[in-house]
Amino acid sequence: MPVTRVLTGITTTGTLHLGNYVGAVRPCIDASRRADVDSFFFMADYHALIKCDEPARIEASRLQIAATWIAAGLDTDRATFYRQSDIPEIPELTWLLTCVIGKGQMNRAHAYKAATDANAAAGEDADAGITMGLYCYPILMAADILMFNAHVVPVGKDQVQHIEMARDVAQRFNHLYGAAINREFFVLPEAQIDAEMELLPGLDGRKMSKSYDNVIPLFEGGEKALREAIARIVTDSRLPGEPKEPEGTALIQIFDAFATPEERAAFRAELRAGLAWGEAKQRLFEQINRQIAPMRARYDALMAEPEKIEAILQAGAAKARAIARPLLDELRHAVGLRRFQALAAPVDAGVKAKVQLPVFKQYREADNRFYFKLSAHDGRVLLQSQGFDGGRDAGAWVKRLKTEGAAALDGAPVALGDGVAAAEVAQALAALIAAEQ
Repeated sequence: MPVTRVLTGITTTGTLHLGNYVGAVRPCIDASRRADVDSFFFMADYHALIKCDEPARIEASRLQIAATWIAAGLDTDRATFYRQSDIPEIPELTWLLTCVIGKGQMNRAHAYKAATDANAAAGEDADAGITMGLYCYPILMAADILMFNAHVVPVGKDQVQHIEMARDVAQRFNHLYGAAINREFFVLPEAQIDAEMELLPGLDGRKMSKSYDNVIPLFEGGEKALREAIARIVTDSRLPGEPKEPEGTALIQIFDAFATPEERAAFRAELRAGLAWGEAKQRLFEQINRQIAPMRARYDALMAEPEKIEAILQAGAAKARAIARPLLDELRHAVGLRRFQALAAPVDAGVKAKVQLPVFKQYREADNRFYFKLSAHDGRVLLQSQGFDGGRDAGAWVKRLKTEGAAALDGAPVALGDGVAAAEVAQALAALIAAEQ
């Protein structure tokens, strides 16, 4: 059975709320129990330094978030659970990738552009208050993903560009340092956008978010905080006994996230029959609390014994480093950071021989489909693929063409470039194969 490696990071700048649990924690833990999924969960505490300069807040958040994931049922023997800062190979890989990615591409990163646009709107210098941490954030994220060759990364829509950047830098590194030895160091990750991550409403009906001050706490504050938050959910002015339309209300959407289909139907029927909003909120509290109370008890116990969490994370770091260290050693060797030995041939520092080879390029178009093309060294398109539903499908065809050459063209989902003869394509593929031998 093929296994898909899925990687999820959580920035450690606060505590998790009910929306985080429904949208990210619960589905990720459920997926981690599948036999065909190899799950990596990490606390992105280096990323936290980009947006938070309060050491006590970061320290507390790391502990609280780790306790939350464990209390919620994460099997840390099965999944790999670690702190980003416990893996020194990640910042080292970040530097290797920094030396490959183009500054122009970094200039187009959404987070950086949003910051410069805000400065411009305020009449300030474009880079006022922008740190290199914010600027280089996508490279660190790429290193998080590529260090463990994750196939799938669940993200919100605002993070899709960063996955595309990780794919691009992986391709560049593979081509630059792996083509000559027929080695692809990195797999090309794919973004998995989960609509549920953005659907759970807050107290006011908008997306549940601390920035809107409309969240329902998960564990913090215990039953009292949960009950008080639910009591503040905005409802209409219909009185007890009056029929109420449940569809579209924040209360019913939150209830649905913790109920079976039968419970959902019964709750709707009671509301339409005149159930008071106050009683409905009490039902919602009971529905949620029944499920999270056992987890909250585990959370409180873990928070009282942080050394147990520390031991779990140290074990997770050792497990992660057993994968990261050998790959980084290989990458260091590939870029020339090797142990000294006699050189195979004299090196002329002033001249670098460079064979002008054709290049495969994979990319995603606006239609959200994946494509690849083969371009000559002068930029002419020799082959253009049709669209694929997944990047791995496109990558599989690229690999076939790079290993089988012209023999793979028969039946391949590609078209010749304008004015390009089949013989030229065959010659280009043969050159690629020869260069990798």
